[in-house]
Amino acid sequence: MEQIWYLYILRCRDGSFYTGITTDVDKRFEAHCTGKGAKYTRGRGPLELVYREECGDHSAALKREIAVKKLQRRDKEALIQK
Repeated sequence: MEQIWYLYILRCRDGSFYTGITTDVDKRFEAHCTGKGAKYTRGRGPLELVYREECGDHSAALKREIAVKKLQRRDKEALIQK
């Protein structure tokens, strides 16, 4: 059985966003919060998980991540508000 992949967005203390993909959002968020996630999020805590979206398979999640990373800030804010 194939795992379901998710796109997630974190808001950092400085107001910036971090976008990533994973099969376990809660576990990945905990890794970010304890400094074991992406280098970008280290030292930018506290972090807030502001968005998650089921994407299906790994390929679909990667494509969605690329698309979201290309969005302007106001568009990311609108996505989070949905």
